[in-house]
Amino acid sequence: MADATPSFPTLLQRFFAEHLRQQRAVSPHTVAAYRDAFRLLLLFAQARIGKSPTELTLADLDATLILAFLDHLERERKSSARSRNARLSAIRSFLKYAAHEDLTALATIERCLAIPQKRHDKVVLGFLTRPEMEAIIGAPDRGTWAGRRDQALFSLLYNTGARVSEVIDLKVGDVVLDVSPVAHLYGKGRKRRSVPLWRATAATLRHWLRHLPDAGPQAYLFPSSAGRRLSRSSVAQRLALAVESAARHHPKLSDRVISPHTIRHTTAMHLLQSDVDITVIALWLGHEDPSTTHIYLEADLAMKEEALSRLEPIAAAPTRYRPPDQLMAFLQAL
Repeated sequence: MADATPSFPTLLQRFFAEHLRQQRAVSPHTVAAYRDAFRLLLLFAQARIGKSPTELTLADLDATLILAFLDHLERERKSSARSRNARLSAIRSFLKYAAHEDLTALATIERCLAIPQKRHDKVVLGFLTRPEMEAIIGAPDRGTWAGRRDQALFSLLYNTGARVSEVIDLKVGDVVLDVSPVAHLYGKGRKRRSVPLWRATAATLRHWLRHLPDAGPQAYLFPSSAGRRLSRSSVAQRLALAVESAARHHPKLSDRVISPHTIRHTTAMHLLQSDVDITVIALWLGHEDPSTTHIYLEADLAMKEEALSRLEPIAAAPTRYRPPDQLMAFLQAL
């Protein structure tokens, strides 16, 4: 006798407990983001069609409902296009999983999967110059325990281009400082990557380890003053203090919003400007999809185009394209 088709509540529970956590081993942050997307969706569905979450079926989650939900996010909850797309990605991930479990809902699922992501303006990448980055790394007071930690932390962030979550999770045993210094990072989806360390970074880390109260392999490499895992907000606060100090010599820093992720962008741009291949940078940053890394290539090309425009001879008057007829003029004006 064939197994009965699982209900929607059963499928959703399996999706989170088995598919995301066990099979894909996604991070807790991804689980939380998907959870929030479905909490919003189920509440919306209950209000719209009058069914409680446990009464819903896959057939209820048709394209009309999903589109109405996405419109609700933008119009009533004032979500950005980026947030709207993130919610849609969570729903699509579940529906792809459900398609293998409930063949009777394939037609509904296919129509939902055809809903496109919404186009939105790309955020202009912010990154630091080499002197600015050096000033920030050198800003912490090395006469204090926290200052030595911060300098080592910022040095490793810049060297590896790591996400702040990857660095605060690092243990002492994840960093090798012998013949070939390397840091073993655990990124999205718990994927491990190894990033080589520059000599200066390795020397800074060796000096820092001598001041760690607990330098065992399982101890946090960059702990809080209480010896616990450093929080993301603490890293942001310590970086803000370093930027404020560095701004005394680089005033432009005071006019910018600089986060730990800015250092990641800075690493990528400096590698690109040093003629490192884009595929190597993708591996360096832990990008699952190499196309993600092309945003740095586009930013670099934009900088070069701007620099080229400044070199245009003064006597060379720019010519304006004039369409040959009315139809071409119409197309040109679009």
